[in-house]
Amino acid sequence: MLLFLMPLTLVAYFLILWFISHRSSQRGGQTNDAFFRAGRQSPWWMVAFGMIGASISGVTFVSVPGWAEQSGMRYLQMCLGFIVGYVIVALVLLPLYYKLGLTSIYAYLGQRFGGNTRRTGSLFFLLSKLTGGAARLFLVCSVITTFVVQPLVGNGFVQFTATACIVLLLIWGYTRQSGILTIVRTDALQTLCLLLAAVGITVAAAQKMGLDAGGVIHTVTSSPMCKMFEWDWTDKQAFWRQFLSGIFIVIVMTGLDQDMMQKNLTCRNLREAQKDMCVYGLAFLPVNALFLGLGILLSTLCANEQLAMPSGDGLLPAMVSSGVLGAWVVVPFTIGIVAAAFSSADSALTALTTTACIDLLRIEERNLTAEQARRIRRRVHAVMVMLFLLCMILFRLANNNNVLNAIYVMASYTYGPLLGLYAFGLYTRHGVTDRWVPLVCLAAPLVCAWLDYFAPRLWNYTFGYELLLLNGVLTFGGLWLLRSRKGGLG
Repeated sequence: MLLFLMPLTLVAYFLILWFISHRSSQRGGQTNDAFFRAGRQSPWWMVAFGMIGASISGVTFVSVPGWAEQSGMRYLQMCLGFIVGYVIVALVLLPLYYKLGLTSIYAYLGQRFGGNTRRTGSLFFLLSKLTGGAARLFLVCSVITTFVVQPLVGNGFVQFTATACIVLLLIWGYTRQSGILTIVRTDALQTLCLLLAAVGITVAAAQKMGLDAGGVIHTVTSSPMCKMFEWDWTDKQAFWRQFLSGIFIVIVMTGLDQDMMQKNLTCRNLREAQKDMCVYGLAFLPVNALFLGLGILLSTLCANEQLAMPSGDGLLPAMVSSGVLGAWVVVPFTIGIVAAAFSSADSALTALTTTACIDLLRIEERNLTAEQARRIRRRVHAVMVMLFLLCMILFRLANNNNVLNAIYVMASYTYGPLLGLYAFGLYTRHGVTDRWVPLVCLAAPLVCAWLDYFAPRLWNYTFGYELLLLNGVLTFGGLWLLRSRKGGLG
């Protein structure tokens, strides 16, 4: 049953996405304006709803339930910080982007400091999004390989690579024409599918345990795993460390991220974009609580059935494949994980293409015909697909068991320089010596890596995600040393 249900579900799901893409390209055209900006006519509620799916991704769908067994509900401490971060992005960064009429948010760095700074910010984003997006899609391809490919031809390196190629070709197929115009619509659909899938699996677990809605709530809240707050400041999951990390993670991974901001910049005006950001931010907490609660429920079911408890990312896939929840659960699981994966990967590829075309190749500033610009954009889009594949292969070789944690760790190093650059640009009036900015942005992560390695040995302190803030502070300090009296935009 599993062998047939999952492939059929995948085929049906992709056909729906392709249909939406086809209709979007017919209505909005295949122009660069449609690909990069969606004509700036996207309804705010559709953007907000779609961003939930893009942020959650396949990593949240698989990893977060597994976190409940390892660290309880403490992840919600970070989610509380996320809400504050989204408000800051809405009130500070969105007005700036709309005032300047930006398509790529890194154009601000060029106007403020110079071309080298703009390219540096763009390259750090490319590195961040390639690694983060590939890590998310890697997890999904691993699950598909295990469930679909392994029963037929085994689960080796070649099988995984073939699966990754097919998935990336599918995503490339429905994003290559209209880009963000298509994605705004498909992401809304995929968010709906993701949430319905989570609810469906929760219902299946509740039925297996003989619980009604009240019983589910009681089981989750009475579990020893239902611990949300940690007040020991030396613990990596201490409240203030998680809360503050959550604020700055959102500022950099949303507010300074072309992928997330590109959707917001398709709204009709600033007010609608701010409304979209705040609504989306408030929704993030209950959505993650749903997945953590699902993790507690599945862990309790494992204990009741005396099943071996899979750890980390393996909990949800193992419960589905075991048959304990019933064969029909394969359908919502497949839809949920694919919806989550596609909603983050498709927008990531589009954002990478946008940044490369606008910031690095400067196609809108060159004397190109519409056909020449479109041809360059399509070639860049194909290159980004191949780079995605390369990163996924590297993750396969690394064999990391907790992808979500790996993403946040990588963000601490790759988004830190962006945090420092934007903070210096927004909160000082100084310019910088533009040619030295790349060295500062390289030095800050290297110093952080040194501190992360030696801090436990020298001071008995282990850095968590607050390493991101330290990275930004070091970048800010380096820019301060390079400051000049004359600056660009204030």
